[in-house]
Amino acid sequence: MRRSPALVFFVVAAVAAWATGAAAHRASAESRTAMAATAHPLATDAALSILAAGGNAVDAAVAATLAISVVEPFSAGLGGGGFTVVLEASTGAVSALDFREKAPAKATRTMFVDAAGKVVPRRSVDGWLSVAVPGTVAGLVALHEKHGRLPWAMLVAPAEQLAREGFVVGRRFVDDFAWRKDAMTREAATRAVFMKRDAAGRHVPLQPGDRLVQKDLAATLQALASSPRALQDGEPAKKIAAAMKANGGLIDEHDLANYAPTWRTPLCGPYKDLTLCTMPPPSSGGVHLLQILRLLDGTDLSRVPWHDVDALHTLIEAMRIAYADRAVWLGDPAFVDVPVAALTSPAYAALRRPQIDPLRAKRSLDVKAATPAQLALPAATPVPPLRARDATGAPKEGQHTSHLTVVDDARNAVSLTFTVNYSFGSGVVVDGTGVLLNDEMDDFAAAPGVPNSYGLVGGEANAVAPGKIPLSSMTPLIATKNGKFFLTAGAPGGSTIITTTLQTVLHVVDWGMDAQQAVGAPRIHQQHSPEATRIEAFGLDPATQQALQARGHAFTVSDGWGNAMCIVQREDGTLEGGADPRGEGSARGP
Repeated sequence: MRRSPALVFFVVAAVAAWATGAAAHRASAESRTAMAATAHPLATDAALSILAAGGNAVDAAVAATLAISVVEPFSAGLGGGGFTVVLEASTGAVSALDFREKAPAKATRTMFVDAAGKVVPRRSVDGWLSVAVPGTVAGLVALHEKHGRLPWAMLVAPAEQLAREGFVVGRRFVDDFAWRKDAMTREAATRAVFMKRDAAGRHVPLQPGDRLVQKDLAATLQALASSPRALQDGEPAKKIAAAMKANGGLIDEHDLANYAPTWRTPLCGPYKDLTLCTMPPPSSGGVHLLQILRLLDGTDLSRVPWHDVDALHTLIEAMRIAYADRAVWLGDPAFVDVPVAALTSPAYAALRRPQIDPLRAKRSLDVKAATPAQLALPAATPVPPLRARDATGAPKEGQHTSHLTVVDDARNAVSLTFTVNYSFGSGVVVDGTGVLLNDEMDDFAAAPGVPNSYGLVGGEANAVAPGKIPLSSMTPLIATKNGKFFLTAGAPGGSTIITTTLQTVLHVVDWGMDAQQAVGAPRIHQQHSPEATRIEAFGLDPATQQALQARGHAFTVSDGWGNAMCIVQREDGTLEGGADPRGEGSARGP
């Protein structure tokens, strides 16, 4: 792998200028045996303890996922869902598991709009109606049954111990709680779990250094250790259904009992001498990551400097096209026909690539989604209208959702992204279970053309329907070279997940960065709507930004977003691990 000294200096200097603290100056973790990279050091500890006990990458990933569910309730948990891709080293086969949340059977197309057809603010984000049927535990069970080695109960033990004995909360927990304070203080059960009492007996927020003990969650994890279906048809499931009924939620015992994850054929495509495998729909991540790479065909990024003006211009415009298509064509494949092969084909890219003006940025209003003819679909295929518009009330694009990755000594690999959607999900904890529930219903299009909480515009393909899976951006990815493990990557961050994962790959493959540099380097994001491209403070040098603005690009500057994880195998077999300095995670080997 190339290592340009000038490039390394420039990347490290850029990250140092943008970030603060020692985390910005991390070196990649290295190991000849195995590697785990997760969003929290305690989850990395859990993964390494399972590897040390003889577990494989899947065992370690399951333990880390359960641990994250305890220590990162603002990002992910037992009450959420997600996706994972797995590389089986002995065969070179990659499998993909969808354990994404689903709409309850009682969900309706108009559940988030009023009588006049207007979207009711916050209804899809806060409270009981915003909750979709969780899939995290069912997914982990299915993953373990197919690929695991150690006993299930052994994988639950680290998380149960963290919930029972507690852990010290950090600044990120405190800041996210403050940001979601209205939702987090509304429910008595939520206050009882995530707040402390002051001398006067009042509930007050935790502060950095306080210990969070979750006894009810520990009991739920104990129940899961004995009965993996406890959250589907055991006592915890009965408590969830009863609480839903009492509080106007839609999920019932049948929804919980009937939930099943789905093994899907991974979406794979070439990039240079690699094969990239990631999630197909109902995640949009794989489709648009591969689509953007196809649009970049003919632009050899390895021949230009990192953040070259021409390369950035082309990358931004390719992102704009991909997200225009996302708003129209992507949805749950059980409900809509998603033209995956067409959207990711070289032929379609060849049609769209000439629409990128090399000297001038286009307005999003002028960048349309693909027509049926461009996708070689029947002329009668309906194309929902796409209205580009700015999001209102959209959150900071932070680290909501969590990503982790594990590679073991045999080079089995797991890349797993899971979520409760918004920070702290719905803000609802089910009393007696300690389980914080998602607000994944917000990932549906509440009404055509109306942005969700991440500013993403959707159409009829992603409308609410009973049993339907909301469209996702999660992009867990594994890259192989000649059938052998090369790289795994992924990130949280709502709509930015696709572009963060994409740039992590480009940083390694085209610009020769190591794993830590790849996740730490400043990045950009363009999603068609809003119009402006997002950049990080100090993410572009002034001359580059001015040159892009001269071509018509508009920018919004924000804090760093995402919390990417990456593991790369060097030519000598050494594993490099990188954990995003924007977060508090860690990458370590045994």
